[in-house]
Amino acid sequence: MEQTVVLITGCSSGIGLSLAVRLASDPAKMYKVYATMRNLAKKERLLDCVKGLHKDTLDILQLDITDQGQILEVNLLGTISTIQAFLPGMKAQGHGRILVTGSIGGLKGLPFNEVYCASKFAVEGACESLAILLQHFNIHVSLIECGPVNTDFLDNPQRAEPGDCSLQQVDAHTRSLYDTYLQHCGMVFQNAAQDTEDIVKVFLDAIQSSNPAFRYYTNNALLPLSSPKISALDGSQYIRTMSKIIFSTNGKEEQK
Repeated sequence: MEQTVVLITGCSSGIGLSLAVRLASDPAKMYKVYATMRNLAKKERLLDCVKGLHKDTLDILQLDITDQGQILEVNLLGTISTIQAFLPGMKAQGHGRILVTGSIGGLKGLPFNEVYCASKFAVEGACESLAILLQHFNIHVSLIECGPVNTDFLDNPQRAEPGDCSLQQVDAHTRSLYDTYLQHCGMVFQNAAQDTEDIVKVFLDAIQSSNPAFRYYTNNALLPLSSPKISALDGSQYIRTMSKIIFSTNGKEEQK
């Protein structure tokens, strides 16, 4: 059986690492995985995880999709440029699949995450636009919409930059709201964060489906938050609901 060729970006940790390990270690050797990362010095973790089960199924390559680690460049421009690089080959062979890691932050605005949400909203629009066109080439585009995920990213100190200002420069009320937001994030991650293996299962569903969907949701517990957007199209209900959920204390919304 001919192997399915899979390119995975960002394989030094997190979802990319787990997905590369799962596919490269497939007992039937159904996949030929090209796992990319910016710094090849970090490849040992991937090699340790596959434990020698990757003969003929895994190549590790260096790929840096941006000169600077800026959020918009990585999430949006990096995604688009990577897709565009491989589209000619997919069109020529008459089929292909593109799976993009989406985020709850690409479907819902979140405070103190303006740039991140903007980048992920843009990815949603880019993928939706491509999906409409690429169906005529038998190329399927799917977004894997992730909620909180237990990855190395969570081990880093949490930082936020309201606008372009540091937290030390903002007013006291904004700082207080930020502290409340961090408490909310802690509760969300404690109650709803998923392991990367849970995310990998959703990726596998999309890869193996004979008729892949455009969106796959990894965490159904977060879907009810979408209802205010649908029920009140002017957006007001969603804004009120999210403000109450995030900034309320003991059920009472914080007052200025």
